[in-house]
Amino acid sequence: MTDEELMMAVVAGDQSAYQSLVKKHLLAVSHYIFRILGNHKDTEDIAQETFLRLWTRAEKWQSNKASLSTWLHRIAHNLCIDYLRKDKSAVVGELTELEDSHLRMEQQLEIDDRLARLKNAMLELPERQRNAIVLCHYQGFSNRDAANIMSISIEALESLMARGRRVLRAQLETKITH
Repeated sequence: MTDEELMMAVVAGDQSAYQSLVKKHLLAVSHYIFRILGNHKDTEDIAQETFLRLWTRAEKWQSNKASLSTWLHRIAHNLCIDYLRKDKSAVVGELTELEDSHLRMEQQLEIDDRLARLKNAMLELPERQRNAIVLCHYQGFSNRDAANIMSISIEALESLMARGRRVLRAQLETKITH
């Protein structure tokens, strides 16, 4: 079944259709939330709320305006923004560490150091720049869909990403030279 068919079933109260949608979209939405919040506990809470809203507000989705994935990411995005505004200290966490048994220990340490520097640099970005970069680079959304999720124009999104990349590059270069 397509997302549209499943959503029509959810509107009619079909729990199995709802479970199918959760299975299909939970991983991508959770990854996005984690990249914004940086910790697993809050990621789980926001993901649960996102999918609760899928169940309780299914009739509000308009397939002609956005794909279901875009709509769910917009809900998650808005919940993350609300959460971060309530608790700025929540932007502390961890990135998934690269685990490859074939890498020697010193290579793994170097990778861990780079990931930690990138994580810290990402967390230092202004919220909107970080969100734009995460949506496009990590979640794979097109600029149009990412702009839709953030409720901004494509030009504003591209500007946020360009500024964010410049800041990241400068932060990472500064940290390497120190």
